[in-house]
Amino acid sequence: MDISQEAPSERLKTLVATDPDAIDGYLATLSGAEVVRAMFRLESAERHAILRVVEPETAAEFIEDVPDEVAADLIEALPVEDAASIVTALPSHEQADVLAEVEDEDMDRILGAMAPESAREARELLGYDPESAGGLMVREYLAFGAGATARDVLEELTSGVRDLSPTLLQYAYAVEPDGTLAGVVRTRDLVAAPPESAIGSLMKRPTAVNAEADLATVDACLEESEVLSLPVTDDAGRLLGVVEREHVDDALVERASDDHLKSQGIVGGEELRSMPVAERSGRRLSWLSVNIVLNMVSVSVIAAFEETLAAVIALAVFLPIVSDMSGCSGNQAVAVSMRELTLGVVGPRDALRVWWQEAKVGVLNGLALGVLLGLAAWAWKGNPALGAVVALALALNTVVAVSIGGTVPLLLKRLGADPAVASGPVLTTVTDMCGFFLVLGIATLALGWLQPV
Repeated sequence: MDISQEAPSERLKTLVATDPDAIDGYLATLSGAEVVRAMFRLESAERHAILRVVEPETAAEFIEDVPDEVAADLIEALPVEDAASIVTALPSHEQADVLAEVEDEDMDRILGAMAPESAREARELLGYDPESAGGLMVREYLAFGAGATARDVLEELTSGVRDLSPTLLQYAYAVEPDGTLAGVVRTRDLVAAPPESAIGSLMKRPTAVNAEADLATVDACLEESEVLSLPVTDDAGRLLGVVEREHVDDALVERASDDHLKSQGIVGGEELRSMPVAERSGRRLSWLSVNIVLNMVSVSVIAAFEETLAAVIALAVFLPIVSDMSGCSGNQAVAVSMRELTLGVVGPRDALRVWWQEAKVGVLNGLALGVLLGLAAWAWKGNPALGAVVALALALNTVVAVSIGGTVPLLLKRLGADPAVASGPVLTTVTDMCGFFLVLGIATLALGWLQPV
């Protein structure tokens, strides 16, 4: 077969076995997505072999495109010198993210093999919360003394020395001799300025964010300032780095993705099908085994109403409908609370206000859904009493579900539990139990109207 038609993963397999020196050039012909897809179709030993023979910059580009936990596993399996070279080639914020996932002993060895200045900066970034401005910032940016001229800045830009993203190239920062941030000037303004103009005469007062600011604060500051990047300073106003809009968006997406995986019972970080089967199985079983217990609690309610269920067997059809519909409403409330928690819009102290807002929505939606289900039950069985029972049960359970879904994440946050993991089980168990209890309890009270004469 013509090698030009060979799948990238197969081509890499061939090159690993026959011509490792050609791998670097071949990877340069592929897009980042193609490289990731091809690499994860290889065996673990083949991936590690490729990372050892390609240039550190090439390996770093691949490491940037995979989840940090996976990147750490790949780095840990390499000889320490190779690992140190790849980490050094990563952007500063990626260095900290990957090293934070590496075992402490391996991290110390890797840092020890890096250049002292690079290792020092990496350690400083590791000291910040990964979702803070300090944890998200990059150390690569344009900074000059206030006396530098427009010509000085433009000459450095055109020299090709600075390997910066387009966003970071838009601004140059003026700093005092002690590192204090003095101002910011757009590089496009320097093009139109007289070459000998000092940037201090062109700069504006910048909007800066403290290194300890959390993700929600940084996001809000970027939105308010309507810029694509913000300088990051310490408590004394010294410029430490720059945080980009792109990295903040990535962090928000990653948090939402992580919360979603946790809510679906996949704990312990992101899961990829290239991981060992035993590890993937364990991650899922940790949730599924708990679900067995929770389901047993829910069905115990049905057991308490066996006589009612036996007398009106049609109720069995509506039990899962009531619990599932209520669960959907509750999950919507959970999603909103998780989002607002992420953005810092609400906190545990707002639980009562959140409950009231959700209860109002629950009443309206519960009545609408209850009427629809009740009419369906009446039309199907020709029994208006059956329709009234399931309608009332669904309306009440919807109010319960949105109340639980809206407030439980806040209460779990107050207790120090992870709301993304625990909200789902609590909501499912409560809505199932209440749904079964309401349908069967109301049916027991109305048994005389439900049974045929």
